[in-house]
Amino acid sequence: MLDAEQPDFVSLSLPNEGHFDATLEIIEAGIPLLAEKPLVFELDEARILLDAAAQRDLFFAINFNHRYAEPVRRTREAVERGDLGDLVFASWRFGGEPGTSAHPHANLIETQCHGLDMLEHLCGRITSVMSQMTKKTQGVYSTLVVALEFANGAVGSLVGSYDSSYAYPATHLLELNGTIGRAVVEDTVKRLTLSQAGNETRTVWEAGYFNDRDREFHRTFDKHVDVLLDALRAGDPPPIHARDGLRALELAYAIISSFEGGHRVEVPAPQ
Repeated sequence: MLDAEQPDFVSLSLPNEGHFDATLEIIEAGIPLLAEKPLVFELDEARILLDAAAQRDLFFAINFNHRYAEPVRRTREAVERGDLGDLVFASWRFGGEPGTSAHPHANLIETQCHGLDMLEHLCGRITSVMSQMTKKTQGVYSTLVVALEFANGAVGSLVGSYDSSYAYPATHLLELNGTIGRAVVEDTVKRLTLSQAGNETRTVWEAGYFNDRDREFHRTFDKHVDVLLDALRAGDPPPIHARDGLRALELAYAIISSFEGGHRVEVPAPQ
C-alpha cells in the first residue's frame, strides 16, 4: 500500500500491543508519521524506533492529545503566568474499564502514560517515583498509586485504575496546588476551576452551549492534528515528539521497578 499510495503522512491507530512492527515499517519507508500512545510496551523497541527515525531525520509525533483539552491549555497558561505561585503539589486520578491488552502493566503503560506526560507538561521533570499496585481483581496490575518528586521541589501523586468506570462522574481529576493558587481540571475537557489563596471567589471555565469543539473529548485529537499538520508543512518538529512517548515509558518502568523493589527509584533526565 505504501508503494502504491506514496502518502505524505501516515497516522497509525492500531491495537495497543501491536505498534512496533507497523511503526518501524513506516519509519523505514521514510514517511512522516503520528503514532498513537503508548509508543510501544518495551523500552528497547521504543529506542529502536526513535533511533531509526533520527537516522532519517524523520517527523515522528505521538498523540498525547490530552494536552489539547481547553482546561489543560488554560492551566498551562496559568502556571506560566505565575497565577499559582510556586508549585507545591500536583495530583492526577484517572480510572475506567480495562481495554483488551494482556500486558500485566497495561493500565500503567497504555493509559496512565497520559498522566505521566501531563504532569511533566505542567509541572516539569519528574525526578523520582515510589509506587504500590494491586492485582486483586483481574490477575494483572489493574490499579496503582504513585508518589512523585519533581525537579522543582514539588511533590505529586498519580492514581490509575482499570477497576473503575468511565461512566462515573469525575472519572478524571487533575489538581495543581501552588503557594498562591490552585487549578482543578475535571474530566479533562469538562471544567477548569482556578482559585486564589484566601479568596472565596473562583474563576471557572466550562464550554458554552454551542461550544462543541471544546466540550467534546474527541475534538482534542482534531486540535492536535491541526497543529501537527501546520508544523509538518512548515518543516518544523512535531508539537509532541515521539521522544515524549519514550519518556512516559521510562517513567512507567521506573514505577514498576519501585513496586517490585519496594523502594524509591530515581529517574534520570531524558537524553
